[in-house]
Amino acid sequence: MALSTRTKGFDWVMLSLYLSLVAIGLLMQYATYYNPTSDAFLNASSTFTNQLMWAGISIVAFFVCLLIDRKIWNTFAYPIFGISLLLLVIVLLFGTEVKGATSWIKVAGYSFQPSEFAKLGTALGLSSFLASFKGDFKSNENIMVALVMIFAPAALIMLQPDAGSVVVFMSLFLLLYKKGLNPMLYFVSFLLIAVFILSLIYSPMLVVVITLTIITSVFFYRTTLELFGMIGALVLIVLSFFFYDQLYYLIFLVVASIAMAVAYFVRERDTQFTTQLSMIMVASTALAFGTRYAFDHILQPHQQDRINVWLRPHLCDPRGSLYNIIQSKIAIGSGGFQGRGFLNGALTRYNYVPEQSTDFIFTVIGEEQGFIGAITVIIIFAALIIKILQVGERAQTPFISHYAYAVGGFFLIHYFINIGMTLGIMPVIGIPLPFLSKGGTSLLVFSMMLGILLSMDTARYKR
Repeated sequence: MALSTRTKGFDWVMLSLYLSLVAIGLLMQYATYYNPTSDAFLNASSTFTNQLMWAGISIVAFFVCLLIDRKIWNTFAYPIFGISLLLLVIVLLFGTEVKGATSWIKVAGYSFQPSEFAKLGTALGLSSFLASFKGDFKSNENIMVALVMIFAPAALIMLQPDAGSVVVFMSLFLLLYKKGLNPMLYFVSFLLIAVFILSLIYSPMLVVVITLTIITSVFFYRTTLELFGMIGALVLIVLSFFFYDQLYYLIFLVVASIAMAVAYFVRERDTQFTTQLSMIMVASTALAFGTRYAFDHILQPHQQDRINVWLRPHLCDPRGSLYNIIQSKIAIGSGGFQGRGFLNGALTRYNYVPEQSTDFIFTVIGEEQGFIGAITVIIIFAALIIKILQVGERAQTPFISHYAYAVGGFFLIHYFINIGMTLGIMPVIGIPLPFLSKGGTSLLVFSMMLGILLSMDTARYKR
């Protein structure tokens, strides 16, 4: 009876997805190091053997976390979070520098990356905090504490520096959105991100004109009669297409925006809406011109190259900064529909794609398994994220629900950015592909995350 009760609530599908990804990761790592003329991968000191050992440790850790009582994680969430912050401080003081970043602690010949453990610690700590109070997430004090819990580890990681891991922590805003953080903040954030990106691709004046045209049109529409306002907004948009590069038109838009804002405020007395749009207007203008100035005068050439590889590849040297992306696309494209076959990837075998065992592991899948293999892996990733979010929806306690969304956010941003990097649609910022990329710490921590989540989910059926 006890056994049937335990197995009744066990999510066998999530377990299968997890083990499948670990197995696929080992096969792809084997393909990366395979050499038909050498048996070096069989040596105890080889990188593949090391990854195989970490896979075994991670699977054991997964089942250990699965067996631990779920209440333990809520009880010790804050201490675990504190330990993760302490490790981030220690790595800054005594860490080992690898590829320009002090991100590793070496113990007994093995390397450990505290930034990976910080993801688990922050997920537990933030989930415990959000579950400690009831009601909507609207208190300024609660919002500030939650933001500090996110940005404290992110700031320490940025000091290493490891910008890729910092970006991953922004996925926790998915959890804050579910908790009830004002959607306007997300709208403004996405708008400013769009302004930032577009300012690096197009003329800052064009970006400012587009932004001011939209804001002025909104004020104009809200201030006048609906039909007249709609016509006026369309006229502004049409004029912007012809005069976007003229300074006098930009001045006209600024004056028109201010006039419409004042007119709307006088008519509606809507202080909040007027203030919000006015701040967006000022922030967008400053960001557009500031972004281009910083790019041209502050960033170093190698930093400019990283951005150009993503947004303006036509300006990059195909044998220099653009080489990784070109080789990645060639490897994925050469796989065709069915792929070249396991261990038959020429670009994989001869290491034509740099970092193919870590950041660009997806190229190995694309070349050897083709479109069928690549889309299958993507489906497995998507299914795992869906299962994680389902745990959050059916959770019986807020802590479990929050933790599920935190973990789901981490997986989502890792998968999206890493696969996007290999296709050239996302910047190359060194984010591994969970369970597939080489790296013992990443594999261990993500395994623990899932083991803890599965333990929490299974507990809902226990008596």
